[in-house]
Amino acid sequence: MNKHWISRMGRPLLAAFVGATTTLAFAPFSYWPVAILSPFILLLLLHKQSAKAGFWIAFAWGIGQFGTGINWVHVSIDTFGGMPKIASVTLMTFLVAYLSIYPAIFGGVLNRFFPQANRRRLLIAAPIIWLLTEWLRGWVMTGFPWLWLGYSQIDSPLNGFAPVSGVEAITLSLWLIAGSLAYLVFTRKWQYMAIPVTVFALSYGLNQVLWVKPNPDSKTSFALIQGNIDQKKKWLPSHRWPTLMKYTDLSRANWDADIVIWPEAAIPAIEQELPAFLRNLDTAARQNSTALITGVISQDSMGRYYNSVLTLGDNNADPYDYDSEIRYSKHHLLPFGEFVPFGDLLRPIAPFFNLPMSSFQRGDFIQPNLIAHGRHLLAALCYEIIFSEQVRQNVTKDTDFILTLSNDAWFGHSIGPLQHMEIARMRALELGKPLIRATNNGVTAVTDYKGKIIKQVPQFQTEVLRVDVESTTGNTPYRTLGSWLLYLWSLLGLGGIWLKRHSH
Repeated sequence: MNKHWISRMGRPLLAAFVGATTTLAFAPFSYWPVAILSPFILLLLLHKQSAKAGFWIAFAWGIGQFGTGINWVHVSIDTFGGMPKIASVTLMTFLVAYLSIYPAIFGGVLNRFFPQANRRRLLIAAPIIWLLTEWLRGWVMTGFPWLWLGYSQIDSPLNGFAPVSGVEAITLSLWLIAGSLAYLVFTRKWQYMAIPVTVFALSYGLNQVLWVKPNPDSKTSFALIQGNIDQKKKWLPSHRWPTLMKYTDLSRANWDADIVIWPEAAIPAIEQELPAFLRNLDTAARQNSTALITGVISQDSMGRYYNSVLTLGDNNADPYDYDSEIRYSKHHLLPFGEFVPFGDLLRPIAPFFNLPMSSFQRGDFIQPNLIAHGRHLLAALCYEIIFSEQVRQNVTKDTDFILTLSNDAWFGHSIGPLQHMEIARMRALELGKPLIRATNNGVTAVTDYKGKIIKQVPQFQTEVLRVDVESTTGNTPYRTLGSWLLYLWSLLGLGGIWLKRHSH
């Protein structure tokens, strides 16, 4: 009995370990081959197991991956949530378990419907089912597409697929390679090494294609202000004016830039509370022919709050007026951080569910680009940058830059902000547009249109990032088509092998 129990537990335990190592594929470690090795070993562990066993093996893999890969979420719960340690750990455990359900569905479905270790299972079904379960994780209950495997390849030779069909295409290529290696192990048919070679060669070829072209006439000088404001003190009334003066003084020294940018919610007050300050800031920017972009909390006439981005100064509009000012308002809100699901039930339980500004309203899914110093900037606030389709649909023919403002101070010295930057870089590569990212304490950085970091400033320091950036002309295939052809192909592929399986 004990030997049988140990045998039954051995695969899930090994799967959990393998899942945990997957975090090494992502920033800040960036050992990208791990994102091939981990799925490969998972396929070996799922071999000749029942659907139920496959579910639990892949669930354990997910526990390993998310337990290590998103442990940074606990920093915000524990440091700012005001919850007892046991409550915060319990909440984190539920989150990790929930996210692990998606790889578990993959393991159960794969072993239930494709039990034989043949080409249909390993080269078609496994890559497609994984892709669909990751898509579900990025959609259900507003979605959490963090740690999609494709993000780990931003600096790998496989990144050539991103401008063609997005990060999902990279994920599919990883699983195709892993599946071909598993098939090789099971059959000893070495000719299947041609598949990984072909995938890498195709990505190399795609990387040689110039989907978009730099536009020298669009060169723009930016000054990104990293205020490094202590999150615990930010909203204290006594720190309001010291914070505002800090940003103002740093901006005054950089009025020669075309566009000055402050991070998400840099203004530690509701917009209506500071009309004179904002009018003076707008006037100073206009006098210097400069645009200033800042994150701010705004409120409509019905008393609803929005996490917004405001453009002052040279913004192709009249001088600042609260009632007529155009703002970008965040659409994809962070669960529990910016809205509380089942709030009436959860808010009385713990202070964490009643954090300041945790009852925001959504802006529209598609909103006009911000205009600053004649440039068009697609705005995405913090968490939104991880939603590739939302960012893609907000690109217009006039978009010059992708702008993302964030405040990752909630996550301290954890790996979360570095993973966040990695994801943001993928948006630049997919869409062929430079990325401008301003944060409170890092990572504040600018990338080129291929997602390569041009310049960044150190985390946890008060710094100003000065850089000149050129935009691009033209569109990537992903910008035009998105990933829908990839998912259509996936559904047709699954349908085809299903019909073939039942035709015998």
